[in-house]
Amino acid sequence: MGLEKKFALLEDLIKKCGGCAVVDGGFATQLEIHGAAINDPLWSAVSLIKNPELIKRVHMEYLEAGADIVVTSSYQATIPGFLSRGLSIEESESLLQKSVQLAVEARDRFWDKVSKVSGHSYNRALVAASIGSYGAYLADGSEYSGNYGENVSLDKLKDFHRRRLQVLVEAGPDLLAFETIPNKLEAQACVELLEEEKVQIPAWICFTSVDGEKAPSGESFEECLEALNKSNNIYAVGINCAPPQFIENLIRKFAKLTKKAIVVYPNSGEVWDGKAKQWLPSQCFGDDEFEMFATKWRDLGAKLIGGCCRTTPSTIKAISKDLKRR
Repeated sequence: MGLEKKFALLEDLIKKCGGCAVVDGGFATQLEIHGAAINDPLWSAVSLIKNPELIKRVHMEYLEAGADIVVTSSYQATIPGFLSRGLSIEESESLLQKSVQLAVEARDRFWDKVSKVSGHSYNRALVAASIGSYGAYLADGSEYSGNYGENVSLDKLKDFHRRRLQVLVEAGPDLLAFETIPNKLEAQACVELLEEEKVQIPAWICFTSVDGEKAPSGESFEECLEALNKSNNIYAVGINCAPPQFIENLIRKFAKLTKKAIVVYPNSGEVWDGKAKQWLPSQCFGDDEFEMFATKWRDLGAKLIGGCCRTTPSTIKAISKDLKRR
């Protein structure tokens, strides 16, 4: 299936959803709720090694909650990260493939079950392979600062992402999700890599923001979107893992800067201290507020809406209920 047909598959899903599809929610959050210990440089990806069945269970929970797109557990799964744990290259690549396989198996099992029930309200979900930023691999909080240092060049970023991208694409997801991109340089690296590798799967690229106005690097989103707007591979652009209080303003901003679809999946509003590796209390959205604001975000132009860190299946159920209310 070529790029145009894959684009059509995603557009058809959004149309079936009434103009806005629901993305799943916080994956690591739900793993922790089930008792997984993920205070680890690999974060949620450590469960690929220790408890892959729990990963499938979490995917199923989000599907049951009404997610139209499930995102794989590969956000912090990288070949260098697995190698640092003593795994071989072959084992590392196998774990990346497994992240897609688990999501696909969960999606297929869920759809096989609900499609036999008349009058159900679900759509056959798509699987998005998560590709976390270089800062996510560093596990030092730099995805929220954009400060990679002078030695990190465009070519270094492409080299870092290349093999992981190849393996994930070969595993057969429906789309790719580049997440928490903090600066223009990495966004450009992702776009160029998709073109160089002749990837035939649509992608979205999500930045984050710590002030609700700019990328973490301090660069304007106008600068950051320049390369993305020219790319045939990019279906959607947007924001993930930023406080929900920022989302309305950011959708308005992005709507003026791009003709791409807009994707937003904020965190709950809690602030992550990347150095201390803990959540700091702050103004948070509960499920009721997500339910209330989801319609507004859609009406402002968002085509894909979900949740990120500290959101749960109950959050996604609330969003789905609101967006799919006729």
